[in-house]
Amino acid sequence: MNSNDPHARAQLAQRAWQHFRAGTTDLASATLEVPLAAYTDADRYAHEVSRVFLQRPLPWALGLELPRPGDYLAREYLGRPVLLTRQPDGSVQAFLNVCRHRGAVLCPSGRGHQSRFTCPYHAWTYDAAGRLVGVYGSASFGDFDRDQRGLTRLPCVERAGLVWVVLTPGLELDIDGWLGGMGPLLESLNLGALHLFEQRELAGSGWKATLDGYLEIYHHNSVHQGTVGPHTVGNLLVHDTFGPHQRLTIARPTLDEVSDPAQLAADPDRYVRLVHSVFPNLSISGIVGGLLLVGQVFPGPTPDRTVTLQSILCPSPPQEDAELEAVRQFSAMTLQAVRDEDYAIVGRVQAALHSGANQTFLIGRNEPAIQHYHRWVSELSA
Repeated sequence: MNSNDPHARAQLAQRAWQHFRAGTTDLASATLEVPLAAYTDADRYAHEVSRVFLQRPLPWALGLELPRPGDYLAREYLGRPVLLTRQPDGSVQAFLNVCRHRGAVLCPSGRGHQSRFTCPYHAWTYDAAGRLVGVYGSASFGDFDRDQRGLTRLPCVERAGLVWVVLTPGLELDIDGWLGGMGPLLESLNLGALHLFEQRELAGSGWKATLDGYLEIYHHNSVHQGTVGPHTVGNLLVHDTFGPHQRLTIARPTLDEVSDPAQLAADPDRYVRLVHSVFPNLSISGIVGGLLLVGQVFPGPTPDRTVTLQSILCPSPPQEDAELEAVRQFSAMTLQAVRDEDYAIVGRVQAALHSGANQTFLIGRNEPAIQHYHRWVSELSA
């Protein structure tokens, strides 16, 4: 089902409307108990991060962050400094951003446009294809095979407006196999044609406690009363899965205006919004007016820390003052909802994990996306 197809959206809106009328929601088959060790145990954390994040395709960047051949992007998460470069043929290559001489980080974090990267330590120089093209003092350094000292390549492919990277050199990257049915849904979002309005990093609590909040609507009425809460129907979720990936359809209060489901077909976006959750760390939330909130959640060095890269996308660069103000207001509202509301309360959860109050967390039937996520973490880290 194409998420941008009006007929498909109307079907999703109809499912939401039926729940709205009945006071129901999509449900898991039973509740699920998750041991607290899944959130706190350092050895388990290191193992799961290695298996889930370091050996699977991660959406590392938006393709539009590298709009032209010769552009580069350097960023570091999960202890992996990565350099992306847009090649003359338009493809993107990924390398560990580390000099092959004595291991200095080659390029500072950020974006730019250049064809050569010179190590700040001993001035070894690499081109955008990762080849070692210059060795300072080569006559006195000694002989070696330069072809064997190019930058360490990482598996990388661009698909659906995202640059996917596997953070372990030498592994396979089958992006179509990994995405499965989620692939066409992401393609339909047309991310590559959008405008990156704003991007920021948010410090957060532990990986799973943070991700849990992206995967349920149960908390919307209590936590988001002044931001997104009035624009959503709390505890009503239409839930679809595609392997480890998920689509969450969130109902809008405007469903209360609908007496005949045939009304939904004219403008389904008036009644629902979609969140595409790509395992293990990407959330793409669609808003009226073509605005998108993209969150990439990266586990930190310990079980109690994450960093979220949050991007605000809009259909095109705002031209009029009213357009600019609308995007600014959306950006401010999402920052408040995520940082000041979601992440603030998850921080209090994190602080109480070692209190002894709980040995397990009980995930409700009305939280099917959280259940789905935890089961896939367990399966892929086994």
